[in-house]
Amino acid sequence: MSVSGGPNGSGPRWLSGEQLAAWRGFMKLLHTLPAALESQLQRDAKLSFIEYYVLAHLSDQPGRRMRMSELAVLADTELSRLSHMIGRLEKRNLVCREPDPRNGRYTQAILTDTGFAYLAQAAPGHVDRVLDLFVDALTPEELGTLNRITDKVLARVERPQDGGSGTAVVR
Repeated sequence: MSVSGGPNGSGPRWLSGEQLAAWRGFMKLLHTLPAALESQLQRDAKLSFIEYYVLAHLSDQPGRRMRMSELAVLADTELSRLSHMIGRLEKRNLVCREPDPRNGRYTQAILTDTGFAYLAQAAPGHVDRVLDLFVDALTPEELGTLNRITDKVLARVERPQDGGSGTAVVR
């Protein structure tokens, strides 16, 4: 909707036609790209997109381990939901859990050797799909611009609101 208004005018601010088209395109990308990547992961590795994401992040950590609470934040999911997912991955011997040796009140998720090998097998197909659907569609200049745009928007989304803690929520 492109109705005039705003902070100094009377009434709410609205998106211009160009802004609305960009927003709708971005939102469609947010929904369709993960689904396309998950389709490949399910077909080739029997992993959901979030399962692959969690395994990949564990593989990057020292000792391939991370506190469950930190992993939940990284995966942008609730701790209880992550716990169920880790339980499914444990049944496949891809991860295990144990108390954090620095503080036993916390639990760590650990990528097993089997999980690391499984991820190493799954990664080439996933990376190929990311390259095909995303990276190869853009020029190096466009990728650089997208990286700068992402940084700018994330800085605004993640900033504390009104002096409080937490992140802003944009829907």
